[in-house]
Amino acid sequence: MLGALLKDGIEITNDPAGADVVIVNTCSFIDSAQEESVDAILESAALREAKRRGQGLVVAGCLTQRFREELPALLPEVDAFMGVDQIPQVSAIVRAAVARRAARLKGASPARNPPRQRERRPRPAARANRRAAAGAHPGHLTPAGAVAPVVEVRARPTYLPDYATPRFRLTPRHLAYLKIAEGCNHPCSFCIIPRLRGGHRSRPLADVVAEAGELLAAGVKELNLISQDTTYYGLDLRPGPRGPMASPARFAAAVRGLPGEAPTLSGLLRALQALPGRFWIRLLYTHPAHWTDDLIETMAACPKVARYVDLPLQHIHEVMLERMRRETTRAYLEDLIARLRAGVPGLTLRTTFIVGFPGETEAYFESLLDFIRATRFDRLGVFTYSQEAGTVAGKMGGQVPERVRQKRRDRALAEQHAIARARSASWVGRTLTALVEQRARLGTVADADASVGEHGQVREAAPGAQRLAGPYLLARSEADAPDIDGRVYVRGRLPLGEFAQVRVVGHTDYDLIAEPLEAGSAFCQIRS
Repeated sequence: MLGALLKDGIEITNDPAGADVVIVNTCSFIDSAQEESVDAILESAALREAKRRGQGLVVAGCLTQRFREELPALLPEVDAFMGVDQIPQVSAIVRAAVARRAARLKGASPARNPPRQRERRPRPAARANRRAAAGAHPGHLTPAGAVAPVVEVRARPTYLPDYATPRFRLTPRHLAYLKIAEGCNHPCSFCIIPRLRGGHRSRPLADVVAEAGELLAAGVKELNLISQDTTYYGLDLRPGPRGPMASPARFAAAVRGLPGEAPTLSGLLRALQALPGRFWIRLLYTHPAHWTDDLIETMAACPKVARYVDLPLQHIHEVMLERMRRETTRAYLEDLIARLRAGVPGLTLRTTFIVGFPGETEAYFESLLDFIRATRFDRLGVFTYSQEAGTVAGKMGGQVPERVRQKRRDRALAEQHAIARARSASWVGRTLTALVEQRARLGTVADADASVGEHGQVREAAPGAQRLAGPYLLARSEADAPDIDGRVYVRGRLPLGEFAQVRVVGHTDYDLIAEPLEAGSAFCQIRS
């Protein structure tokens, strides 16, 4: 959106009070995300009323996509709604929002959008009392119904960015997210992503490589490959019939039948590996059903590919996997983990689980705890199940009470806490390559109650961590995805946005403390 706006001559500002238009980009994956999105919309409307009454308000993203019929009535504060397919039209929508707001202030009634066929949709997390608490519409405005908002939402998304799509990155210069595909074909019973994002559609391999080359030329040192299902990349581009291939057996058979020139994730990794320069390639959001021996061998053979796998398993008990419609079995998952660890030495394995899913008994949950203890994941996150309207799981019997879900999440994270601390301790005395990101503020290490991204883990400072004095840097190792995993605190001075060799001298529960290996660099010895 930012790239399209800038291309069309619209200036971007970080000051909401000074903006002509505010765009709220929303999420609708689970109920808490919907509530957060609605809060942001209402806060933006309140700020507009207090600071800049002529300001347009645009709501974009998945909340609009999911509730495109209900939101205009629920949120009359909003001047325009745009779905996930309307990114190329964002400039026109922004200008229309300004016109709509001006019309409301003046009492004019511009032409309405053409009527749309209404569909029955679940009510979003916006509640009437939440709106009332934020303040009703001032009486001197034209009633919202008299000036229809702009609503541009396609029911079934098909949009896919390409190399020619204008882009303005919000990430630091040294890292970038590279979207290789959009949408998902999986039938998971708890998930609405296929409804929000449409079916899986891959970018052409050459197109992805061209964007990667441009990013590297701009100074990027880490390419984070993302999509809703990264390991499915390219399979939708294959010739011939394209039936569903969510299960491991059908997927493996389809891969074996591909012609040699067909794009796959393995082929993409090899093409990115061939690009000049020193950089990491990180795989995020890989589905366990789509790992093949060829992909494991490719990962091992490409030194620029980070020895890091993000592998959301969601559960391990057979009954839960079946109810979740994950199309994997415990035996398959255990075999896959063994093959990954044997095939890629030094691999960091990250996963996530859902606890409190409908029908999860105490025995099923205990089997998950046993699996966590036995497998000893390097990184592990735990989510409590969120009952979502419009999903198969939302209608299932055996819904688990919220207090039980939270208790199980806490127990699972407690098991991982001990594992994570032992993993961190095992690094003391070893050397690693770190990507130096920024100077750390004083007291960062001692800030023990900071959450680690979606993992919900809590950092606790190890004895001696508070004694880290003087200048130090925040960095990440190959084992740490941005904003999700741990950090490496480096005592000394090193160039920002560059790789450096460091020696680990201490640790907290989830973070490492290190010193530069360069001769003459200052360091501080920390006892763990």
